[in-house]
Amino acid sequence: MKQAPDYPEGRGLLAGRRVVVTAAAGTGIGWWAARRCAEEGARVLISDLHQRRLGEAAARLAEFSGAPPATSLCDVTQQSQVDALRDSALAALGGVDVLINNAGLGGYAKLVEMRDEQWRAVLDVTLNGTMRVTRAFLPHMMERGSGAIVNNASVLGWRAQEGQSHYAAAKAGVMAFTRCVAMEAAPFGVRVNAVAPSLAMHEFLSKVTPDNLIEQLTQREAFGRAAEPFEVANVMVFLASELSSYMTGEVIPVSSQHP
Repeated sequence: MKQAPDYPEGRGLLAGRRVVVTAAAGTGIGWWAARRCAEEGARVLISDLHQRRLGEAAARLAEFSGAPPATSLCDVTQQSQVDALRDSALAALGGVDVLINNAGLGGYAKLVEMRDEQWRAVLDVTLNGTMRVTRAFLPHMMERGSGAIVNNASVLGWRAQEGQSHYAAAKAGVMAFTRCVAMEAAPFGVRVNAVAPSLAMHEFLSKVTPDNLIEQLTQREAFGRAAEPFEVANVMVFLASELSSYMTGEVIPVSSQHP
């Protein structure tokens, strides 16, 4: 199966829901998560670190939803900006039903060549950022007695790949964080789950990843191709919707790659 499936039609799975997506600018999973949520009937606020890209993403999203989404600049490594994101979302949407933690930072570095600042940067965005945003929004959801949080992990949280010790450690942390917070949130009616993509190809990834590595990773996929970002976003929508009402603390692989 080397051809992607047809793009899905909206089914109203998130009708009336209010959704926040971090790192939603550009062409990656976050952008597609925001688009799929909007197409499923949600009101969406998108956040990103880059103002120009965030504005462009909002304009593109308006083409599919009929109205521009709310936006908020946010650096997830800064708690003050995360708190401002929460306040902006509550003001713009009147409440938040779904939080999609998509912000993450990758890179390639062998451990013996890795600098402390490289290690810290990847963990601070990918793991600590997920923690900060969740910590900011969770009390609101717990007080309301409902909500769904979807974190973006990676199969590298389980599997080994050269040059990815910092990223893999961060994503494994996201998985463990997801499971633990799910236990704390469940008594309040809030579900916390994660997706773990293997290879989802988009424009930015293709620019920063060597062609030979992409080819190697693609060959590991049973379908003989990378996932389309919307295929990962589809699973995020499922976890955000009531179709997954009995799931919490789960990490769902979005992958055709097997050891």
